Amino acid sequence: MLVVFLAYLGGLLTIASPCILPVLPFVFARADRPFIRSGLPLLAGMALTFTLFATLAAVGGGWVVAANQYGRGAALILMALFGVTLLLPRLAERVMHPLVSAGNALSNRITAGQSAGAGSAFLLGIATGLLWAPCAGPILGLVLTGAALQGANLNSTLLLLAYAAGAATSLALALLIGGKVFKAMKRSLGVGEWIRRVLGAGMLLGVVAIAFGLDTGVLARLSTSSTGGIEQTLVQKLSPGATETVPAPASAQTVAGEAPALTDEGLMPSLDGAVRWLNSPPLTTASLRGKVVLVDFWTYSCINCLRSLPYVKAWAEKYRDQGLVVIGVHAPEFAFERDSDNVAKEAKKLGVTYPVAIDNDYRIWRAFNNQYWPAHYFIDAFGHIRYTHFGEGDDDQSERVIQALLRQAGAKNVTDSISQVSATGVEQAASGQYDISPETYLGYSRAENFASGEVRADRAADYVKPATLPLNAWGLAGRWTINDERITLNSERGKIIYRFHARDLHLVLGPSQAGNPVRFKVLIDGRAPGEMHGADVAADGGGTVTEQRLYQLIRQPDGSGEHTFSIEFDEAGVNAYAFTFG
Repeated sequence: MLVVFLAYLGGLLTIASPCILPVLPFVFARADRPFIRSGLPLLAGMALTFTLFATLAAVGGGWVVAANQYGRGAALILMALFGVTLLLPRLAERVMHPLVSAGNALSNRITAGQSAGAGSAFLLGIATGLLWAPCAGPILGLVLTGAALQGANLNSTLLLLAYAAGAATSLALALLIGGKVFKAMKRSLGVGEWIRRVLGAGMLLGVVAIAFGLDTGVLARLSTSSTGGIEQTLVQKLSPGATETVPAPASAQTVAGEAPALTDEGLMPSLDGAVRWLNSPPLTTASLRGKVVLVDFWTYSCINCLRSLPYVKAWAEKYRDQGLVVIGVHAPEFAFERDSDNVAKEAKKLGVTYPVAIDNDYRIWRAFNNQYWPAHYFIDAFGHIRYTHFGEGDDDQSERVIQALLRQAGAKNVTDSISQVSATGVEQAASGQYDISPETYLGYSRAENFASGEVRADRAADYVKPATLPLNAWGLAGRWTINDERITLNSERGKIIYRFHARDLHLVLGPSQAGNPVRFKVLIDGRAPGEMHGADVAADGGGTVTEQRLYQLIRQPDGSGEHTFSIEFDEAGVNAYAFTFG
């Protein structure tokens, strides 16, 4: 809603631009006529013309970018062009000259007829909308470029309509109030022109950033990471009670070999809203009718999601030919997981070959009223949700549900066997203990049990290793900046210490903002881990942070006893997000 309001405000301010001058004679020429029969139809024609042309262009161009990776380059060229038109108004007039000529021709025909009806006013509004092109062109280009890069959708049309409504509102005031507004507008033209030029320069800087990959590299870490905590707060407010991850349930009451009771929990919500699809074109509820569907909400740094993943992959492969469609919905927990290229790379490494909807805006999440990572929704061939399961574990029950729904759908020779999954690394099943250390976030928005003194939020500060640590407490040594969702090392050397009780210890880490790898050394109870090293650590405790993901640092034979874990980094710049255990 805020973006729509800003688009409306941008249209409202269009009247402060010199390129609005060709439109004003048509507006003031109708000032002496009834507003309802003359002024209002004219303004409606203007707004609809702008929105219609923009929407057709977005729909026609969005699929080109989606079908061809080189379309992104074409979109950047267009963005640069419109940025230049904001800086140079005369160039804007030349670029939009065909539309202006068409508007002049149409307006001349209409005014020659001297008709004063609402229909003629509406047509005159269409002509005025075409004359308005030099003003609207750069904004049109900005919105259309976004539609091309992200996919044309209803949001683009809504933003364009809001912009057009804002411009129409300002002109309506000019019609109603008349000469005083016109004089004020003339005084504001210079200010408006400078605003346009600043916007143009900003667009060109954006083009340079995207062209050099800074949008998914440095800028992605600088900008999106700073909003991650806000986004997560919004998700929690929109879905009260939302929890980040759900461990394996404590017990299972289902009789072995029987499917859990199936209920009807309503129709499957829409899958609209994904910013990108992997391994598939966009899927719809209509296209899935007749199929049994498993929707898996996950995110690639979530340990519970990763431990469920081997089963989901096995089901997708085993039952695909009998009518099962598995859809992963990737809803990010941390800012770096909003980078769709990161998601695509990690999904490929994890062997995910079924369709994945990247739900960066949480639209599918909210449509399902989901609250958990991971969450599984089982949908029958008629499109109804028949069973849900939150968290990892109970995989036998989930597979029995799939088998039952396939049989109900008429699939033949559905097996009774349960998949035997052999996972390694971070995907290996949890220890089964239920008194292990809890998931612990390091950013101040959700941090608990910090033992190195007062947190100095959002600024570099020196922290001292605590003399002692109680169970589940953690501390820092060195110079660190603690942000809302992460901590960043600012000194040459720095250390994180945690007192834990679990078999496995994981830590979500990312390299420096420049993407440079950062080496580290892990100790457990002051010694190298040896045989207790995790999949991302050598026996001597050495390892390297190379990408933004979850790292398995400790894997013990069992989870008995309490231990003190420490990780020391050799270089500044590393980012740490959260501990998880298993």
